[in-house]
Amino acid sequence: MDNLKKDFARRLLKIKAIKLQPNNPFTWASGWKSPFYCDNRKTLSYPDLRTYVKLELTHTILAHFPEVEAVAGVATGAIPQGALVADALGLPFVYIRNKPKDHGLENLIEGELRPGMKVVVVEDLISTGGSSLKAVEAIRKNACEVIGMVASYSYGFPVAKQAFEDAKVELVTLTDYDHVVEEALETGYIASEDVELLNEWRKDPANWKQ
Repeated sequence: MDNLKKDFARRLLKIKAIKLQPNNPFTWASGWKSPFYCDNRKTLSYPDLRTYVKLELTHTILAHFPEVEAVAGVATGAIPQGALVADALGLPFVYIRNKPKDHGLENLIEGELRPGMKVVVVEDLISTGGSSLKAVEAIRKNACEVIGMVASYSYGFPVAKQAFEDAKVELVTLTDYDHVVEEALETGYIASEDVELLNEWRKDPANWKQ
């Protein structure tokens, strides 16, 4: 698994799906200032890498959650990856909206889950874990069992780790913050002095100041 994390981190850096700008921080939708930005949805534009992500997520599910009966993607970023994985596994697919539709059937879950189904949730990225775990809650309210979650990338924030523990959800990711920073340093994408700044940011991203 460690080799996979390093390999995928290298691939994300190569297509600039991950941007590290310690001296020119991004502003996230949450308002947080961040020297780090991940948009692994870019993998969808590269057929070979798209297939790589599909296969690795599929293998991860089979290895960790072999009893899976349905796959759920979290809107919007994980819908395509979730659908690709469900197709590879030959399983039903649904996706979870971040809020119910405001017209028609007002669905929160799009697609059909039968009560009692064992579901694996697919995410593209884990930051605080808030939206991911809302999806888990929606599935559980639908009388199904969430047996785990797989994601392409996680920042590994302490608040997210605690949230997943509290929700009793096992999370497995293809790569993470530590491996991306390690690969970025090895390839000269960032300098050694940038690592301390990045690590300070990750300790308390909500209150980080450059």
